[in-house]
This record gives sequence, C-alpha cells and structure tokens, in this order.
Amino acid sequence: MNPLLANVIGVIGSVLFMGAFVYANRVEQIDKLLFNAVNLVGAVLLLISLSVHFNLAAVVLETAWALIALAGIVKALRERRGTAK
Repeated sequence: MNPLLANVIGVIGSVLFMGAFVYANRVEQIDKLLFNAVNLVGAVLLLISLSVHFNLAAVVLETAWALIALAGIVKALRERRGTAK
C-alpha cells in the first residue's frame, strides 16, 4: 500500500475516534452500538495504516481497542434484543 494512502486511512481512523469521544461527551444518553461501531472502524483503519507504518505499541493498543469495541457491540446488540447478561 502507498504510504500516503496509509496515512490518509490512519487519519480517518483517528478522526473517527475523536468524533466518537466528542459524541460520548455531548449526548445525554449514548447509543452504545453506534459508539462502539465507530470505535471499531477507527481501530481497524488505524491497524491498516499501521501495517505500513508499523509501531508495536500502537498495534497492541489498536488491537485491544478493537476487541473492546467488538465486545461492546455484542453487548449492545444483546441489550437491544433483550438478552443481555
């Protein structure tokens, strides 16, 4: 992948993270599915960028962030279906 494209993808991921954080701090009631979905997409985009501009610490962080967001999506979907544990 072109390094410039990797940077653009990474910046989009970062903007998504910031947008989700702003959203979470501005609304009275957070939509957990939306919040976690945006965070998951942001993490995936940053991991794509990191495949070109590798940084182990950032890969560990983004992988953890993606897994946490994925768990949040599962929980939010269960809550919407009324099967939350």
